[in-house]
Amino acid sequence: MLKTSDIYRFSRRSQITLFSVSIFTLAGFTWPFFAPDQSSARFAQYFIWIAIPFTFFLLLAQLSDKSLDAKSVALLGMLAALIAALRPLGAGAVGLEPMWFLLILAARVFGSAFGFLLGVLAMLASALLTGGMGPWLSYQLFAAGLIGLLAGAFFKNLRGRAELALLVIIAIISSLSFGLLMDLQFWPWAIGANTQLSFIPGADLSVNLGRFITFHFLSAMAWDIPRAILTVALTLAAGPAVLTALRRTKKRAAFLTPIEFIERAKSPEAI
Repeated sequence: MLKTSDIYRFSRRSQITLFSVSIFTLAGFTWPFFAPDQSSARFAQYFIWIAIPFTFFLLLAQLSDKSLDAKSVALLGMLAALIAALRPLGAGAVGLEPMWFLLILAARVFGSAFGFLLGVLAMLASALLTGGMGPWLSYQLFAAGLIGLLAGAFFKNLRGRAELALLVIIAIISSLSFGLLMDLQFWPWAIGANTQLSFIPGADLSVNLGRFITFHFLSAMAWDIPRAILTVALTLAAGPAVLTALRRTKKRAAFLTPIEFIERAKSPEAI
């Protein structure tokens, strides 16, 4: 039987699958720095689309290895739906998306494996809910998954103010990282080919990297910083209460604990 501290970890098969997902996802995000010419840009989407079936295989691997049980899957679906419902509340205005704090807190309580799957499923559910289907969706899925993965990976034994301070740091890094990853897929197509910030196919790494950093800094002032401020504010305001509720759920639901049926002895009067 797995101990409570051991649940929602990646099995060996899941680790291999996650590594494959990470390789294709990294290639899908960073291709502008290595593309030899403009015609090779069409292959960028292929890296991300290859990663999608690997993600579903990761979910199946977690189920088959009993790293997730029926109660875990039900909770995963419920939290994904709740996060998807939170996202439109900010209307996407200047990066104000209240979904991130709940994803970070859930990943903190239930672990990296759960957090990765929750990020991917929550973003997919949000796209289905709001009609936000497009070529950017596959990038959003894995950006959210990576945030969930990292949010559940550090200093699991911290509690109280130290934990809250850690969550604030994670909220800032996550908010800025999401903007960085989305700018990577947006930048090559955003501003045309004839500006000082445009992507130059086949140029040296230093040239395109410098242009991207400048482009990202300008966009981050309007989107990533407001996202970070809102996520930090929600984490500070609701974090302790939400963490307590999630940990109580984790304890009382007894995830991954096998159900045992005990036959009660019949009383003499019943014989």
